[in-house]
Amino acid sequence: MTSVPQFTPISFSAETMADVQRIIAMFPEGKQKSALLRILHIAQKEFGDWLSPEVMDYVADLLKIQPIEVYEVASFYTMYNLKPVGKVLLEVCRTGPCCTVGAERILQYIERKLGITVGQPTPDGMFTVRGVECLGACGYAPMMQVGEKYYEFLTESKIDQLIEEFRQNPPETR
Repeated sequence: MTSVPQFTPISFSAETMADVQRIIAMFPEGKQKSALLRILHIAQKEFGDWLSPEVMDYVADLLKIQPIEVYEVASFYTMYNLKPVGKVLLEVCRTGPCCTVGAERILQYIERKLGITVGQPTPDGMFTVRGVECLGACGYAPMMQVGEKYYEFLTESKIDQLIEEFRQNPPETR
């Protein structure tokens, strides 16, 4: 006989729910979708640093909007993770100016160094690398963002130093 898996219902902690309700109340009835970005950030933080379809459905239900409205927003912005990511998220700018000075080479180097592909966490759950759109620091290319900090003029040796530093002392990335 096969057993039916038990699923834990998704719900915010009481403290978080109070904060979410306060945010929703900031907007007029029928305009609660305006709280979506803030609530997605809260949901991502509370539910393991990524937004599963179940979490996005939960957010849609709270805001009384269609799930597709949440999916559209969450999939548009790179600040939302739609699958699990490592503790340290390396976001390498891959737009034109960065690419002209080696961003693609840096991305490939990080993949080889960590033994992963873009978007995949390392087996130990420590790192994920992702290519992102313009980070607004074209004059310092190639560059990446980790948490709220920018790392500029990247080279392979600089990547080696940063990865070792992050292994020893992971930055606050979320």
